[in-house]
Amino acid sequence: MKFINNVKKLSLAVALCFITLIFTAFHPNKSDIDPPKNSFVVVIDPGHGGNKPGAKGRQSVEKDIVLDVSKKLKKMLEDSIPEVKVILTRSTDIDVEFYKRTDIANKNHADIFISIHANSADRDIRVKNRQGRLVNSVKRNPGVTGTETLVLGFHRINEQDVAIRENADILLEDNYEENYQGFDPKDPSSYIVFKLMKRQFRDQSIKLASLMQHEYSKSSRGNRGVKEQGLAVLSKAGMPAVLTEIGFISSPDEEAYMLSQNGQHEIVTNLFQAIKTFKTANKK
Repeated sequence: MKFINNVKKLSLAVALCFITLIFTAFHPNKSDIDPPKNSFVVVIDPGHGGNKPGAKGRQSVEKDIVLDVSKKLKKMLEDSIPEVKVILTRSTDIDVEFYKRTDIANKNHADIFISIHANSADRDIRVKNRQGRLVNSVKRNPGVTGTETLVLGFHRINEQDVAIRENADILLEDNYEENYQGFDPKDPSSYIVFKLMKRQFRDQSIKLASLMQHEYSKSSRGNRGVKEQGLAVLSKAGMPAVLTEIGFISSPDEEAYMLSQNGQHEIVTNLFQAIKTFKTANKK
């Protein structure tokens, strides 16, 4: 029994060693696409865009609000934290396919991926018009307000495997056995490291989401909590990833807040503080 316990401890130690080595390999010092080791890479994803406007309010559409907030967050991060590198998945009114959004994060070896959205409680319904024909209509729910941040649900978390392996550059190197103390990509038992990394990404995603909700609450915003969903935009991110809903565009009050300079500044500050706290707690 003592021998078995020692073997288990040794296996765990080796796995943790692999994690450290692979995380180091995530940040090769190559070019602007592969940022230097001392940078903390944040990929910000303004939701929707182009012919996909997202949720519609009375004065605006989601794609425009989240792009404004994303650009301002990028500027605040870069102005305030020199070692942070910020990449937007879109900087203009274009649609970017779901898989390409996380591809940008994976190819740039991002430390975190943040997708920014505006929520809506309105829903489409079918009603009869004066002629008795069924037509589309919108049922308004202006009283629903608040913020929430989503992480990837367990039922889709296995989709991260490919992204994690793609990011593990050691698998592509000729001298991986010499450089990484015997890691063997042909040995199935070696891949315990990816399971541990995936669990760590999930834990860190929840931590980042919780920090965001905490900051929203400090600004007296409604806190609808951290939730799990099977979101396509997060499913293939090989790093901690969240989708944050900054407010309900279906609420006239929250729409006006999200459109205002003061409101956007407060939202950006909330997200900035959460990222800063997360970065400090996860120093390389």
